Amino acid sequence: MNFPAVDFSGISPAMAIEQQKKLAQKIHLIDKQPSPRYIAGIDVGFEQKGQITRAAVALLSFPELSLIDFAVARRPTQFPYIPGLLSFRELPAILDAMNLLALLPDLLMIDGHGIAHPRRFGLACHIALITSLPSIGVGKSRLIGTHELISDKNTNQNLIHHGEIIGKVIQSRIKARPIYISPGNNISLDHSVELVLASLKGYRLPEPIRWAHRIASDPKNKLLRALSQEKNLIERVRNHVERQNPDEIC
Repeated sequence: MNFPAVDFSGISPAMAIEQQKKLAQKIHLIDKQPSPRYIAGIDVGFEQKGQITRAAVALLSFPELSLIDFAVARRPTQFPYIPGLLSFRELPAILDAMNLLALLPDLLMIDGHGIAHPRRFGLACHIALITSLPSIGVGKSRLIGTHELISDKNTNQNLIHHGEIIGKVIQSRIKARPIYISPGNNISLDHSVELVLASLKGYRLPEPIRWAHRIASDPKNKLLRALSQEKNLIERVRNHVERQNPDEIC
């Protein structure tokens, strides 16, 4: 991949907020493709008490939900932890990891928010504009908005902020805490929900994010070593693509 590098080390929180307000005007919540073939799940962890950002990307085939590629990147953390501005903290390492993938994803599924954000410009929106890829935000906690009570018998509710529907609150597993789904860019809310639900395999998180979370939360690299020891991993990636379209090999 050849996604551009970004550097937010010289940006103040006030400047970041102004950037979000301007960039939010470029977000389009319309479906650009009927169904993806490859979904990249993205999650971020931190090492050395937050001094190092560790981004993980897991590429899965869809609808099979088979892991076919993964990448991890580390770089010094450039931006402080400020709710609502996490993209300025996490994006540099995420783009580094995405550039290590062998295949171009059709869709990004991010552990974070899309338009369910005070300025309608969460991490999923920001990365979608930079990569020109459709994206979905799947938050594990609510940043803004209100919704009716979620229960085992009432598993799907609108997330509302200032009278606007900004996402869906879904109980993806019985007795589990809900997840918060919102589109990032170039996809509708309805299609976002459909794809997240189609990516569940009995766990709270959809498979692309669940895999990325496992890799990002693996500071001792035990899972990475196990995955890397699979002798046929690269062959699996290339054989899968060659069956679809040989021109997609990077």
